[in-house]
Amino acid sequence: MAYDAGEQPGFNLTKAQDRAMDVLISDATHIALDGGSRSGKTFLLVFAVLARALKEPDSRHAIFRFRFNALKASVIRDTLVKVIKLAFPGLPAVSSMLNQTDWYLELPNGSQVWFAGLDDKERTEKILGMEFATLYFNECSQIPWGSVKLALTRLAMKTGLKLKAYYDLNPPSKAHWTFRVFHELRSPDDKQPLDEGKYGHYNINPADNQENLPQEYLDMLQSMPARERKRFYYGQYAEIDEGALWTEELLDQNRVLDGVLPDMLRVNIAVDPSGCSGPEDERSDEVGITVNGLGTNGHGYLLEDLSGRYGPEKWGKIIASAYERYSADRVVGEGNYGGDMVRAVIQAQNPDIPYVEVKATRGKVIRAEPISALYEQEKVHIIGHAPELEEQLCGFTVQGYLGQKSPDRADSHIWGMTDFFSGIVREEETKWSPPQVQSRKRSAARISRL
Repeated sequence: MAYDAGEQPGFNLTKAQDRAMDVLISDATHIALDGGSRSGKTFLLVFAVLARALKEPDSRHAIFRFRFNALKASVIRDTLVKVIKLAFPGLPAVSSMLNQTDWYLELPNGSQVWFAGLDDKERTEKILGMEFATLYFNECSQIPWGSVKLALTRLAMKTGLKLKAYYDLNPPSKAHWTFRVFHELRSPDDKQPLDEGKYGHYNINPADNQENLPQEYLDMLQSMPARERKRFYYGQYAEIDEGALWTEELLDQNRVLDGVLPDMLRVNIAVDPSGCSGPEDERSDEVGITVNGLGTNGHGYLLEDLSGRYGPEKWGKIIASAYERYSADRVVGEGNYGGDMVRAVIQAQNPDIPYVEVKATRGKVIRAEPISALYEQEKVHIIGHAPELEEQLCGFTVQGYLGQKSPDRADSHIWGMTDFFSGIVREEETKWSPPQVQSRKRSAARISRL
């Protein structure tokens, strides 16, 4: 089966998506679509991969993401189904073409589209034993440059198609390899100039796709903190801070979006109380409240950020509720602003809640550095997104904390992780007492040019 160029897709492109398609059909080998969230990048690139596969019988193509579970949930089970339904209605259902043992899509013309997560070494090595006509790196802000370089060695299948490598991303910081490759046109390895004719990119944002998005979603993106708004609404790269302990790409590489978690050996509720008094709406600081878990795999997880500007009675109730909902082991509280008060507030809600007080005997950055190192080792993960807490983490640098307000959310999370990994942060107050460990289960002509 070859794609019929006279067949009209059952969807309309916005003006910006139309311009993005012009870039995709250019002579460039490497093409990136960067920009904000829900702008149509993934849809366009899955469409392009399928169009190329249908154009050239018996050709082979691959779609990569850093984590396979995320690829399966967001691309295979979602975008791929939508693209086939709208653009290629003559094809069989995805379920009838999908090999769920080796995870590839076999089209009626004999072409195959393979799927892989680059975090699975064994599976990646198996797939990279083949050659491909198209490679697509989805959400490549999360993918290390070394993994991309290795995969590109397999962009070598000889067919009637031009070899193409596609990339999409929400821009992280300018330190990321995608900025150097597609904006500076320099090699990430030695900074030597790249052949301009082989590289193309287009920036596309949710405002460019507003006819297909609820206004409430756009309003939500616009109301996000400045760092997240710049990335997910305006689709812009953040400036480089060489001394940052956390970066957006580091957080992305450790993010869990598919909800697949190990059982939790331990769960704590960590609280960093505000050092301010007065009406809640006038407080300069928030009460940092995070739910943190230690998995059976030895990794730490930020399960939920419950921080906010609350009076004592309210934050006490929030902690007590979280303790019950998560069947937590204990509450960990930073006690420099009155540990007895914190204990009293929590136990007024539930006197049976175990409470351990920790004191800040070291500066914020010194306490944060070992937890940052655990992120770099991919041993601490954020479940979903916690934009305000993440913004605070990215404000930690080797020179100090550079955020505008006190990092109560981040401090709470750091205390929670320190409680699990006390051997790394050697604070006597944060060592675990013997716990009762429980395991918890938780336009048609253009298509021919792709």
